[in-house]
Amino acid sequence: MENWIVGCDVGGTFTDFCAREMSTGRTVIHKRASTPDDPSRAVLNGLREMAELHRIDPAAIGRFAHGTTVATNALLQRKGAKVALVTTRGFRDLLEIGRQARPLIYDLQADAPVPLAARHLRFEIDERIGPKGEVLQPLKDEDIAQLIDAIRAQGDIQAVAVCLIFSFINPEHEQRIAAAISAALPQVFVSISSEVQPEFREFERFSTTLINAFLQPEVGSYMARLEAEVKTVAPEAEFGIFQSSGGLMSVHRAGQFPVRTALSGPAAGAVGAAGAGASSGIGDVITLDIGGTSTDVCLIREGKTALASTRDISGFRIRLPMVDIHTVGAGGGSIAQIGNDGLMKVGPESAGAVPGPACYRQGGTLPTVSDANVILGRLPTKLAGGGLTIDRDLAVKAVAPVARQLGVSLEEAALGIVGIANANMSRAIRVVSIEKGYDPRRFTLMPFGGAGGLHAADVAKSLGMKRILIPHAPGILCAEGLIMADLQEDFVANCRTILSDDTIPQLQAECASLVEKAQSWLAQEAEGNAEHHLLLSFDMRYFGQNYELAVPVASGTDDLPFPDAAALKQAFLAEYQRSYGHCDPEGMVETVNLRLRATARLTQGEAKGAVDMAQPEAEERVPVWFDGSGPVATPIYSRSVLPAGTSLPGPAIITQLDSTTVVPPDAKLRVDDALNMIMELSNV
Repeated sequence: MENWIVGCDVGGTFTDFCAREMSTGRTVIHKRASTPDDPSRAVLNGLREMAELHRIDPAAIGRFAHGTTVATNALLQRKGAKVALVTTRGFRDLLEIGRQARPLIYDLQADAPVPLAARHLRFEIDERIGPKGEVLQPLKDEDIAQLIDAIRAQGDIQAVAVCLIFSFINPEHEQRIAAAISAALPQVFVSISSEVQPEFREFERFSTTLINAFLQPEVGSYMARLEAEVKTVAPEAEFGIFQSSGGLMSVHRAGQFPVRTALSGPAAGAVGAAGAGASSGIGDVITLDIGGTSTDVCLIREGKTALASTRDISGFRIRLPMVDIHTVGAGGGSIAQIGNDGLMKVGPESAGAVPGPACYRQGGTLPTVSDANVILGRLPTKLAGGGLTIDRDLAVKAVAPVARQLGVSLEEAALGIVGIANANMSRAIRVVSIEKGYDPRRFTLMPFGGAGGLHAADVAKSLGMKRILIPHAPGILCAEGLIMADLQEDFVANCRTILSDDTIPQLQAECASLVEKAQSWLAQEAEGNAEHHLLLSFDMRYFGQNYELAVPVASGTDDLPFPDAAALKQAFLAEYQRSYGHCDPEGMVETVNLRLRATARLTQGEAKGAVDMAQPEAEERVPVWFDGSGPVATPIYSRSVLPAGTSLPGPAIITQLDSTTVVPPDAKLRVDDALNMIMELSNV
């Protein structure tokens, strides 16, 4: 009987596992070092280790959910396929022209990245579709044959992206070209823009499709190989890949659209955070995922993660639905240095996993945020579980030169390093909250990742946030998010029209077409999952504006209630008012796209509840610097001995296998029935 769900998140330093027994709610976690040369090795070895350590029968694993950084790393390192582009004659330079915006507005030396397809690999073909889908210039078979000969002549092209003008309205020409290339060159992967990203804005559509083609051979082969290898360990497990929009998809689908996995890991953390918040009855959350190199933040409102439609990764534009995550180069390994102006800067350069912070005794010598936390006493020299011993003397040796240059004490320098890192993190939260029309003071801060708990209180105070929720296992929350994920697919239809009673029938017809596609997908991909959900939203804007807002309008199972023109306009005005603080009730409103999200609910089980234990006692007391007034004697507790109902006054340090939490003197901590820690700040 398949009774276990396993989530596996592959990071740059560690590969994390979270497994849950559906019948009892028993949840176990496991970590092992990642293997960057072949991520599948750490996945398979870790899966075997976890099964052996926790006495899990591999044949009882019914679902294996995987979050991967393979696509992200291939894009960052440009280690994808040799890819060609096919486009309408006259448009092959579109990728280089882009939006004519400099990558860094004040850096005249910074250039946009070189396109993934060199200019001699961008082929033009004579054809033209008009803005209403009409054929202005027919596509000839002889031109397709010449195109295939040109691609074949290159010899080593592995993938082709086909991006024609207005193909999102009429995909016939793209489909003919793709079919011909696949028939003549079966070893070549083909991506067409009318399938990858069927929306207007040709630069974003071209860029997203080219990235998809660039990733297809690498990611597709990895997914297929890993699925086969996981079957040798867990033969009954259904294999799901986590996508950037916050749901699972099949391995086959991931091989078709690998660009959808570009933010797989961070998005899983946001889903895990939403689940952790729900277990404590908290729906409005801002996440703070702090790792060794970077910090990811995301806003969750009423239990739902915020979504974005456009994202740049390593300078390449992707336009697809994605969990709205903002990343800054501030983490435990961020390096502190004195600039030419005599001011201290922290990050984005990082010591990484190798050699890492100086205090880790792995050969690092540069001062990092982790070294500063060690000097301040916030990061104990021996962590819970004994997995890592920290050398304070090496941290002092690394930070001392910075203190001498600034002419301050060692502790003041360390406070400055941590303060700058906190400011960078706070700025990231402002991007996803204040700049989007949300007041962070109305939200609960949820830190996770290895260093989230070290900085949470300071970051919350800087933003006026009074409550912090620390999940039960913050270091593996991304893996836990994977076992909470459902099957998900997004559908889109372009429908640019002025909103009025006369255009409602056209919009209803497009909606009916999307529902039909969603039902077909549910029948194929979600067979046996009776519980499903559809969410309809519109991309809308005032007529004449260049960008639109996503406006949710209806949800249900099969028969979605379709609003009339007045209700649609009111929904848009409300979203516009919330986002910008004003709206024009008399303005003419335009619809741009219809979007339908289909979700099939998967069995997840419920985490095991609280365990009664005696009131905990501190392991030891250490001097900790919370500010410049001097050290405070602070008790250290192991989180493993904190039962539900525990209440602790600050100051305190809470250690566990995968994270450390700092509780300042003006805070109170309690453990709720879900074993989440709730920290209340008083002087905010």
